[in-house]
Formats: sequence, C-alpha cells, structure tokens
Amino acid sequence: MENAGKLLVFAGIGIAVLGCILWFAGGRGWLSWIGRLPGDIRVEGDKGGFYFPVVTCIIVSVILSGVLALVRKFFG
Repeated sequence: MENAGKLLVFAGIGIAVLGCILWFAGGRGWLSWIGRLPGDIRVEGDKGGFYFPVVTCIIVSVILSGVLALVRKFFG
C-alpha cells in the first residue's frame, strides 16, 4: 500500500504541473499545435460541427505510455 500511496502523490503532482503548463501556455507558443495536427477530424456545417483530434490523441497516448513505463520501472 505504501507504493500505491507514493504513486498517487506523484501522479497528482504530475497532473497539477501538466495542468499549469497547459493553462499558462496552451493557447499560444509551443503548445498551440495541440488539437490542430494534420489528421485531426473537423467537420463543420450550418447547424453545428464535429471535432475529433485523432492524431493528437495518438501522440498523447504514446507520451503517456512512455511516462507510465518509466513510473513502473522506478516504482514497480
């Protein structure tokens, strides 16, 4: 249980840091590519639209998988 507690604390700190980064730099600068990559699906019509960031989801998934692999290596 002690390892699970450490993991939750570090995960919470990591999520807070990521949230601050996205909050302060999300709309401009080096994070403006998030959600605007080639391959992201955007369909707009007269009465609404649909948006699904396929490529962005894949990249975020690969990054999170790498981070979780490192966490498992050091805490597992």
